[in-house]
Order: sequence, then structure tokens, then C-alpha cells
Amino acid sequence: MPRSIRLRPWQRAALERFGEAPGRDFLAVATPGAGKTTFALAAARQLLAADPSRLVVVVPTAHLKFQWARAAAALDLHLDPGWSSRVRLAPDMHGIVTTYQQVATAPRALARLAENAVVILDEIHHAGDERAWGESLLIAFEHARRRLALSGTPFRSDTRSIPFVRYEMDEARPDFEYGYGPALAEHRVVRPVYFPRTNGQMEWSAPDGALHAASFDDGLDVVRANQRLRAALSLEGEWLGEVLSTAHGRLMAIRQTHREAGGLVIATDQEHARGIAALITKNLGTQAVVATSDDPFASQRILAYASSNDPWLVAVRMVSEGVDIPRLRVGVFATTTTTELFFRQAVGRLVRWQHDVGRQSAYLFIPDDDRLRNSATQIADDRRHSLRRSESPDRSPAVDGEMRDATADEPVAAQLSLFSVISAVATDAVLPDDGALDEPPTFEEDPSLTLELPPAPPLPTSSRTASGDPAPEAPSITRTEVKAQLRLANATLARALVHQTGWSHAKVNGELNRLAGLRRVAEATTSQLENRIRRGEAWFASL
Repeated sequence: MPRSIRLRPWQRAALERFGEAPGRDFLAVATPGAGKTTFALAAARQLLAADPSRLVVVVPTAHLKFQWARAAAALDLHLDPGWSSRVRLAPDMHGIVTTYQQVATAPRALARLAENAVVILDEIHHAGDERAWGESLLIAFEHARRRLALSGTPFRSDTRSIPFVRYEMDEARPDFEYGYGPALAEHRVVRPVYFPRTNGQMEWSAPDGALHAASFDDGLDVVRANQRLRAALSLEGEWLGEVLSTAHGRLMAIRQTHREAGGLVIATDQEHARGIAALITKNLGTQAVVATSDDPFASQRILAYASSNDPWLVAVRMVSEGVDIPRLRVGVFATTTTTELFFRQAVGRLVRWQHDVGRQSAYLFIPDDDRLRNSATQIADDRRHSLRRSESPDRSPAVDGEMRDATADEPVAAQLSLFSVISAVATDAVLPDDGALDEPPTFEEDPSLTLELPPAPPLPTSSRTASGDPAPEAPSITRTEVKAQLRLANATLARALVHQTGWSHAKVNGELNRLAGLRRVAEATTSQLENRIRRGEAWFASL
């Protein structure tokens, strides 16, 4: 059992602020890669050790459920990422990890589970993605004991505010904030990210039949600027292929010293992603892993890529906030989404520091679109430890002060099909000066930042079996993964008993449950599942 953990200075400060906060709600905003998960789980462990109750974690995507469950298990907090409202939570689990979408489907079932519970709302700004999500959060967690909201990016309220968040002038006000600039200043927390940008000469036919030609230097209205960006990122032109080739060259140079370094291409849609992967194979002679939302195995592909040596991953909104792939060093921003929030989320995929790697600057290759350039400039100013907020004097970053998606002003889908690319050629690439990228000195970790943990929190209900044996620990994998293995063993044994007895599967499983004193296998503890196997083996031996 872990008795202590190493905390970064910001995590210790945030933990102290959280402990002193008088209300039930607390919002912590910390730059991607800084360690929000560790902070939140340390806070939860302290709360549960003092007053045992359930722990409920809500995340944006299904992929993150398993990532959170593994992180929690390292601190002796056992969370079920496969929870369903149709099944009672097994008594040897501290709580669950679920998604905002699942909360919307079963808010009242969660309300019963979360009464007087500790709730962690990861990337809380996603609660504003759908109106029903915010309303469901209010129902599900109204009676929680503490609610800890996390975000990697400061966010605003557009048409509706997000529950449990304090706003001032439509902007969320965090109770603790730790930005990219301070994280860089502390060294060995996040990577410095640089933004090679590429201009181009694009020609296209608009949906109304008009022909247009423009570079990224030309001032255009929002609709034409969106069409220009679509033309640059299209598979029909040459611009994207040239940028991919340049980015691949940078990745191969990095892999000379960081052999596992990887690259990420953020595509516009599923068809675009598959086309980019084909382009990488054709032009660069290497295979790319593709992860799209229509692929049921996308999460497994991302996990496999994270631990592999494959050079490229192409994704459409699948590599979202919190997804941990530290080896990503190069990115290509090939999506028509230009909002500042989305751009910062993309940058967040590249900033995670690896302690076993020396120099590790990261690079996000972007079109020289003024909206993206302005977003990159703000992050670059943080990187240079400057207080000024840079804006291009001769360009407006948006219309009416609002950052817009590149497809926001397009007409209906039938008209979109009339859009066609004539040509797109990359010109005037602006690359960072590698000679200026000095690696910050190495700093030893401060031993005073070691946090002594309280004893592992007891389970909210007894996890002891009928025989009185405590549930076994799973030091290397999560308790949920141990149960999956035990359920598989139970299923194999049940099939053998069906063959030996001639009984139906339902009758055999019913008898096994009776022998083990179980109501349902899905609600069993690890010890109860092991006991069911022992009872079944004894039955089989007697036949």
C-alpha cells in the first residue's frame, strides 16, 4: 500500500487550499500535463479516510474511465469503470468512474449512489456540451458531500452556465489556478511547445459557384476564411502533404535521441482521418494508427499506440483532455475547428513531461491562419515568461470578438457538397530556431513535497465474504481487471459443468450462485468470485 506520494508544489498548494475551502464546491484549473488526477485523488483519499463514503468520478470519454480507475488503484482507491445503473455496486469497491453522457441517462440512480459522496468532475467544461448534461449533474450530485471540479483550460459560459461552478461576468472563477507559464517556470513539469506555421496559396470553388484564390496573408471575411482553411487541409491539394512531410522530418530527428517519440495528426472528420493515414503511408512510407469515434476499438488502439513505438496516430476528437500519451512530441493541426479552447486542448496532448528523456521540446504544426496564429501567440507568450498578451495589429482574430469554428458559417450540407478545391500549395513555412531552444537545467525534486498519506480508506460497506475472508488486494492491476479475470474463469467452469451435467447454463449458474451465497455475479466481490470457483471445482470433482 502506498504510504506517501510525491507532490509538485502546485499540487501541495492546491490540496491545502481545498482543505481550507468552506463550501462544498471547488474548481481547480491546471494546465494539461501538470497532474490534476494525482491532486484530485490525493484530496479524495484524505476526505474518505476521515469520513468513509462513496467516491464518484465523472469524465468526458469512456477511454478516460479506465485511465482514472488505474490511477486510483495506485492509491488504494478501487473504482468500477464498468458501473451500470442496472447493477448494484459490489461492496469491495470505493466507488465508480462514469461519463457525463452516462450521468444524463441515469441521474436518479446516481443520486442514490452519490448521496453524501465525494464527487470529482473531470474537465467540467464538458458539462456544457449538452443541455441535458448540466441538468443531470444537478439531479445526480445535489446531495454530494464535496464536489471537486477540474479543468485544463479556463472556460466561459456561452448560453448556459455549468452546475457547481462560480461565474463572474460569464467567466468561470477557479478556486485554484495553475497555468502553463508557471508550470514551465518550475521546470520538469511540462514541455515547451513551439508552433511551426505554414502559409499557402489556395484556390477553390465556393458553394455559390464563385472561384476564389487567397493565401493566409489575405484578409477575408469569416466564411471565405473558413473555406480557405478547408482548401488547405483538403486531401486533394498539396499543402497538407507538404506539411506532413515536414512534420515527419522533425519527428524522425527527435527519434534520434528519443526513440519512442510519436506524432499526432488531428483530423477534421473520419473520412479525412483515413485519407491522411493513406497519405502518410503513400508519401512517408510508414503506417499510421487511426482512432475515430465510429470505431468500437478506438480506445484500445489509443492504449496500444501509447505503449508502442509506432510513429504516427491520426485521430478525430478521440485524443481528448486527460488522455495520457507522454511520448507525443510532434502534432499536426489538420482540423477546421479553430476555437481557442479546442486549440489549447490540442496543445495539451504534447506537453506531458517524461522524466527519463533529456531535451524534449514539442512542436505543433499549424496553418498560418490568423485565428490559430493568435491562439499560438498567447501560448508562446506564456512560454517566454512574458506578461504581455500578443495580438496581431493588422488582423482580427474573430468576428464580434468571438472565436468561431471553421464550419460555423457554412450553408446546409447540400450546399457544402458544391465546395471543391482547385489547388493548395504550401509556401513560406516559419519554423522555430532550434538554436534558441535551450533545455532548462535539471532540478532535484524537493523532498519536503512528499505527502504522507492517511491509512487506506475503509470501504463504505463491508467487503468481507460470508466466510469472513477480506477481499484480496490487486497491487499491479485494478480490482475491476482482477474481477474480469475471475468472471472469465467462472464462465469457463460453468461451461464445463454444463457439459458434464447436461443442465442448462441458467441452471448451472443458478446453482453456483446458491453454493457461493451470491445474488448476481456482476455484484460479487473478488473473494466471492474466488469462492464461487472453489465451490464449482468441488462440484465438478464430485461428478
